[in-house]
Order: sequence, then structure tokens, then C-alpha cells
Amino acid sequence: MTVTAARRAWLTDLPVLLVAVVWGSSYLAAKGVTTGQTVLAVLVLRFGLVLPVLVITGWRKLRALSGAQIRGAGLLGLVLAGIFLLETYGVVHTSATNAGLIISLTMIFTPIAESRMHGTGLPRSFVAAAGLSVLGIVLLTQGAGFTEPSLGDLLMLGAALARTVHVLAMSRMRSVQGADAMSLTTVQLSSAVLVFAVLCAVPGTGAMPWAAAADFGLGDWLWLLHLSVFCTLFAFFVQMWAVRRTSPSRVSLLLGTEPVWAAVVGITLAGDRPGWLGLLGIVLILAGTAWGRTAADPVAKADPAKTDPAGGQPVAAEPQGAPSVVEPAEADGTHPGLKPAGRA
Repeated sequence: MTVTAARRAWLTDLPVLLVAVVWGSSYLAAKGVTTGQTVLAVLVLRFGLVLPVLVITGWRKLRALSGAQIRGAGLLGLVLAGIFLLETYGVVHTSATNAGLIISLTMIFTPIAESRMHGTGLPRSFVAAAGLSVLGIVLLTQGAGFTEPSLGDLLMLGAALARTVHVLAMSRMRSVQGADAMSLTTVQLSSAVLVFAVLCAVPGTGAMPWAAAADFGLGDWLWLLHLSVFCTLFAFFVQMWAVRRTSPSRVSLLLGTEPVWAAVVGITLAGDRPGWLGLLGIVLILAGTAWGRTAADPVAKADPAKTDPAGGQPVAAEPQGAPSVVEPAEADGTHPGLKPAGRA
């Protein structure tokens, strides 16, 4: 590779790596702005700020969607809504570090689910990697002493399973195959925001969006804008740009560093103290998920149907991270349009 080519590759990789960093910070941002009574309100505000930009930017292609594509994306949006709810409620009840690492199990769950669907076996190396990740999760959640996992840990585990469902549904749903990624993301987010708005109207589900916004201080607004502008819009458009300049596999590899940044942010900025067992768990999770991605890669390449029709990346949030929000279809996942589109 020439010096010029290497510089060009670095200039493409750097923005994608920044996406992984902001996704890793999304769990701390979600904790900073959200309480148990404002989860739905924050979700409405976060994606309500994003949708107009996506609609205006992609209006022409959005209008070109067929009725079947809109209905399919709308159904995927319902799953996406579930991911964001689990992630956001989960991050409220656990640490930012735990949230960011537990959700990374999507990279393990997805190949397992695919192998069950196809009746095929998984490489022994992948099974070993999965076992390593599970052991890491046990140590991470029990770092301060062996107790029952927190409610937040269990919700994040549910979010990882939901992301797996979303990725598989997106890759298998014929009605959305071949559709424009931005348009699919816009419809999915619209469907998810509609769910959040309806739930907000149910008595006892927490503050209404305008009431929560009125109580926000400067710090709350900064966290919310971070989730909307950087973890969603910036992340989505960088991925769209990068996939055209490099390969989906390279983008996916860089985005796969998100759990590392979640741990770094959680420990250095959020003040999470997982203990020695927890730190060992973090190392095992990162090693297991990285090994698992590598071990499962030959299987995915052997079956083209396993890649996302929109370009090989999961479209999902977060809240995910978000559900980072819409992550372009992750090979593993959202992380759903853009993190889910993971992140928190």
C-alpha cells in the first residue's frame, strides 16, 4: 500500500472509529439524561429531533418505497422499539460499563441463532469464544461479590437477544430487501417513535416529553443532543459514507470496538468500579466477542443470505444505544438501521 493509499484509508477509518467511540459513550449519556420516569419521554425527544433531518435528507428515496417495503420496515420498527426500551430501561438500572459490554453479546447470539435456523453446526472455536464471553458476563456482573444479577443487567441481556431477532428479521424479510438503507431506517424510527408516543399517553408510564424537556438542565440537554446528533445522525451518515469508500467488513471491524470504548468510558468517566473479578470479566468478554466474530466470519461468508441486504451492516441505536439508534445492519447488528441505530 502506497503512502497516499494508506493516508486515504486512515482518513476513512478515523471517522468510523469515532462512531465506535461515541457509541461506547452512549450508555453514559443515556444514564446522564434518563431516569426511570423519563425513559419514554427521552426516547421520543431523542428520535423526534432526528427524524425531520432523515426525512428531509432522504425524501426522494423515501417516496420511492413500495407499500410492502413500508409495511416491512414498520414491523421491524416495532422490534426496534423493543430494543430501545430494553436498552434504555436497562442502562438506568445498571452501570454504563455493564450495559455496553452485555449488549455486545449480540455478536455471539446472532451466529448461534443463525446456525439453529439452518440446522448447521458452529466451529468449535466459536463455541469456545461464546463460552469465554458468557464466563466474562458472569464475572462482570458479580465483580463486587456473587449476588443475583441486577434488573438492568437482565434487561440489557434481553436487549442483546432482541437485537439478534432484529438482525435476523432484517436479513430474512423479503419485503425490505434491496430497499434504500436510509429510507428503511427512517420508517423504522418513525414506527418506534409512534410506539413510544402511544406508551407515553398511558397513565403511570412516566413524564410526558414536554414535561421532561421543561425540567431538563443544561447538562441534560447536552446529553440528549449527544445521543441525537452524534450517536444517531453522525453515526448513520459516517457509516453510509464509509461503506462507499471501503468495505462493509472493514467498517464492521472498526465498529466492533464499541465494547472497548464502553468499558473505557464507564471506568474513566462514569467512575464504575467493577472490581478485580469484574475487570477479568471485561477482558474475557472483549476477547470472547472478538474471537467469536473471527470464528463465525467464515460461516457468514459461506452463506450470502446472512448478510444484510442494505449493505452488510446492521441498521440499528441504542439506545442501543443506545440502543445506539440505527446502526447499519451489523453483521452480528444494530445494532437495526443505525444503532438501534447500540446505541443506548
